[in-house]
Amino acid sequence: MALGPLPAAAPIADDLLVFLAVARSGTYVTAADDLGMNHTTVSRRVAALEGRLGGRLLVRSPSGWELTELGRSALAEAEQVEAAVDRLRGDREAPALSGVIRLSATDGFSALVVPPAVARLRRRHPSIAVEIVTTTRRALQHRAGLDLEVVVGRPEVRRAEALWLADYRLGLYGSRAWLAEHGTPSSVAELTGAPLIYFIDSMLSVDPLDAAPRILPAMRDALTSTNVFVHVEATRGGAGLGLLPCFIADRHEDLVRLFPAVVSETLGYWLVSRREALRQPTVAAFVTELRAQVDRMREALLPPG
Repeated sequence: MALGPLPAAAPIADDLLVFLAVARSGTYVTAADDLGMNHTTVSRRVAALEGRLGGRLLVRSPSGWELTELGRSALAEAEQVEAAVDRLRGDREAPALSGVIRLSATDGFSALVVPPAVARLRRRHPSIAVEIVTTTRRALQHRAGLDLEVVVGRPEVRRAEALWLADYRLGLYGSRAWLAEHGTPSSVAELTGAPLIYFIDSMLSVDPLDAAPRILPAMRDALTSTNVFVHVEATRGGAGLGLLPCFIADRHEDLVRLFPAVVSETLGYWLVSRREALRQPTVAAFVTELRAQVDRMREALLPPG
């Protein structure tokens, strides 16, 4: 959705920059601190911008603030305004961003969501480097050495910001070869005793991922692993039926989703960081790209079912 012509007389560039601060931080309070305003002023400026553009830019969901389609368009325009201001200030006043960002995230998120965001960021700021530690765990209470964490499920943290990024869906998949050999089940009841590929239950510390015993109690473990790509490849190889993230499994034409209306689990990705880290320009720029990437991937992350 493209923005229409902007009113020349309105101070829309300033309001776009205020909106950009909110979009990057995920909260009005943090944006207000960064801008040296009070949060009421920030809220009023965003509301004024929405009035000029004729629609909502941010909507409140049960999981947090979410950009609307108009909001995503406005975000792109706001970044262009920021870039133009930086160019006018000159290189000495607005140097290119640089530094190392250290991120902890799950295997699937690290492999398929983060790299496109990093690529876009480095096209504008080639001196930024990103280090990724892949792990599936609860949010840390003390995150020394890390700028950002992406975890599954709403975290309970102290002295940190927790920002909702996106929901994603788990579904049950089988390879076409396995289904041809063993038959495609016609009901969930036929899954009794069927081989399941999923996480190692005794090593799983993330409560929202404890889905298999609840939604597929009659299946039996065939292959378990702490790595989601082992789940995917084991399912493709015919070791059993996999409970897999749809945005990963749907990339493979040899996998078939079973009972999407019945076997379906919705989980959330959350970003956790210290507030002072989110205020760093390098980290803020990366978070903006990351949020934009999950917006681009929402249909893949959360297909019907």
